[in-house]
Amino acid sequence: MGFDYDLFTIGAGSGGVAGSRRAAAYGAKVAIAEDRRVGGTCVLRGCVPKKLLVYGTHFAEELADARGYGWTVDGARFDWGALIAAKNRETDRLNGIYIKLLTDSKVAILDGRARIVAPNTVDVAGKRVTAKHILIATGGHPERLPIPGAELAIDSDQALDLTVLPKRVAILGGGYIAVEFAGIFRAAGSEVTQVIRAERVLRGFDEEVRSHLQGELEKKGIRIWSGSEAAGIERVAGGLRLTLADGRNLEVDQVMIATGRRPNTRDLSLEQVGVTLNKIGAVAVDECQATTSPGIYAIGDVTDRVNLTPVAIAEGRGLAETLFNDNPTKFDHGCIATAVFSQPPVGTVGLTEEAATKLGPVDIYRAVFRPMKHTLSGREEKTLMKLVVDRASQIVVGAHMVGADSPEIIQALAIAVKAKLSKRDFDRTVAVHPTAAEEFVLMREPLKRS
Repeated sequence: MGFDYDLFTIGAGSGGVAGSRRAAAYGAKVAIAEDRRVGGTCVLRGCVPKKLLVYGTHFAEELADARGYGWTVDGARFDWGALIAAKNRETDRLNGIYIKLLTDSKVAILDGRARIVAPNTVDVAGKRVTAKHILIATGGHPERLPIPGAELAIDSDQALDLTVLPKRVAILGGGYIAVEFAGIFRAAGSEVTQVIRAERVLRGFDEEVRSHLQGELEKKGIRIWSGSEAAGIERVAGGLRLTLADGRNLEVDQVMIATGRRPNTRDLSLEQVGVTLNKIGAVAVDECQATTSPGIYAIGDVTDRVNLTPVAIAEGRGLAETLFNDNPTKFDHGCIATAVFSQPPVGTVGLTEEAATKLGPVDIYRAVFRPMKHTLSGREEKTLMKLVVDRASQIVVGAHMVGADSPEIIQALAIAVKAKLSKRDFDRTVAVHPTAAEEFVLMREPLKRS
């Protein structure tokens, strides 16, 4: 049987684009379908525009800190609308680049929503095409809380396109998206209240990281209501009233829901062709990205495993290697570095102290200090650095940081942790002075043995 395409990809986000281009480079005939804009969540509605807003709003602190270094900055003012417009110009540019990358790679772009209607058959906006292999790379979307008035709130997609900066914002959620937007809005000048169900933000991260970051957020004026759940939202004369389950309420101009994301599998007709989904709608795959239906694969956030853009890209490229280059490739989901672009940011790789202690005794090395920059700026901000070391082997199994430049620093440390270097390797590495990063090779004695 002849097919229209060797590979048909549903979803033109980072993973889908990467996998499609790699397959085409090996001679496969490839098409990709997208019902929104080419580029996906990371480029258009996530990592990239969000970090641009972090950069833009963080200038408030840079201007304030400059006084300690002899600068007088008169007449500085912030224009939220101008920042959003600049962000939009950049995402438009990137959208164009992604389209060019696909066309230059000879990947056909089909506009419209795709559904798998039969084995090896996809319907795109009413047109049916066939493919030997089908790749699901549809990503995820922000979830909505099942509370009265939820439709009055915004999600992270909408927050990126607000044309007017709200004076008062309530953010529901304590994950990385919530803390990142809390920092953006607060630095831009909004009053921010973050409502979280847990006692601390960033569930799943190292407990000391969670505690340290929460303290720094509160120093910046972000009000955090711990152990709280939203019960409803209603429109009032002054804006919106958020009511909590414990009876407390708060009047704000905007409520943002950032309580999680869900895989984009609705209306894809996946179960009709034998693709198994889990209880939240994520596609079940094996270590080779294969679903339970022959010839259908899935990568990235739609599988709800490690929801990070570089992971989706690596999975997509690995699948192309397997299918079209006779190079069976399985992606290693262990020891993946990640960053939270909160203010201050977080960088982490490897095991948390809590996870490591479940596997055996560990030594904990920790440094908390005021960065050199703030000795003159006067800002009361502390940096946290932490190493988790397996006691028996002395291998560094986890590295964590909260503070300026932590995402940049953790990228280099990820090589060391992935390579399973020992604490002795860290100790005999010469420090780069004066830097914050040098503390990772200067921590000599464990502060705790667990």
